[in-house]
Amino acid sequence: MINPIYSPAADRYENGMKYRRCGRSGILLPEISLGLWHNFGDVNTLANSMEMAHYAFDNGIVHFDLANNYGPSYGSAEETFGIIMKKSFLPYRDELFISSKAGYDMWPGPYGNWGSRKYLMASLDQSLKRMNLDYVDLFYSHRYDPETPLEETLQALVDIVRQGKALYVGISRWPKEAAQTAYEYLAAHDVPCLIYQGKYNIFDREPEEEGILKHAKENGAGFIGFSPLAQGLLTDRYLNGIPAGSRIAHNTSLSKDELTEKRIAQISKLDEMAKKRGQTLAEMALSWILKDDFVTSVIVGASSVAQLQKNLKAIHGPAFTPEELAEIDRIVL
Repeated sequence: MINPIYSPAADRYENGMKYRRCGRSGILLPEISLGLWHNFGDVNTLANSMEMAHYAFDNGIVHFDLANNYGPSYGSAEETFGIIMKKSFLPYRDELFISSKAGYDMWPGPYGNWGSRKYLMASLDQSLKRMNLDYVDLFYSHRYDPETPLEETLQALVDIVRQGKALYVGISRWPKEAAQTAYEYLAAHDVPCLIYQGKYNIFDREPEEEGILKHAKENGAGFIGFSPLAQGLLTDRYLNGIPAGSRIAHNTSLSKDELTEKRIAQISKLDEMAKKRGQTLAEMALSWILKDDFVTSVIVGASSVAQLQKNLKAIHGPAFTPEELAEIDRIVL
């Protein structure tokens, strides 16, 4: 049977998704964005990846977050998205906000890593080909490079926008001092930094503790959080041991060492609190990140439509009371 031509839901912008202003820009991002770090590589079925992408767009998720080496294998998530782009999303390109990044290991040799002009530009050219795109909406320096002069990395970002290969640029996981340099340099060259991407969840408060959230806002940039569920720890998945098929069981991006008795006790208390709020732990964890206007959007990963459907419930959750926020801090900190 030949798959029918994809036609998105007519009510995709009226079925509950909320959008937030990204810093001092014209861009609005959905509160929930879809990340393609896992589950879109060549080890996953195209049918499932396509089904998740369709469901996301049908429900107002217009932002798809990628990077050059997402997979596995490297580049395969972008290749998968390129197929979806060609088969389904091409007529709706102008409704989508697509990001990619470069900064981590991608190919062998001295020019396949970090933050040189050569690496960033070559990587983006490759990404565009894989994704069947003429440009990305947002291109990130994926990490701070302590060896390459910041001016080289930042001028490459400026020139990428000048060349029309990206509409906006951002930085991901840069130290606060280097981020200040980036904000100032990019603004001085009329390519202001659109957004800062950082790891942020109930267990990992670094953007809050280091002042990254406030700093981004002061400089007119948005903030987008990734790993909101601490790679599954902030769900009910590990309350009764380590299930087969989980990230800890596969020992991929999450170690057994992170599932201590103390952590399990914290997860259990948070789960009880979520139930009192009428939410799952995952829903509460996502709601927690979106609790104030320092955060523009949160990136979720998903392995199925059912999982993505559950994550979307977070945007309809009840507001936190000061007492609830204090209780979460008592449990975790």
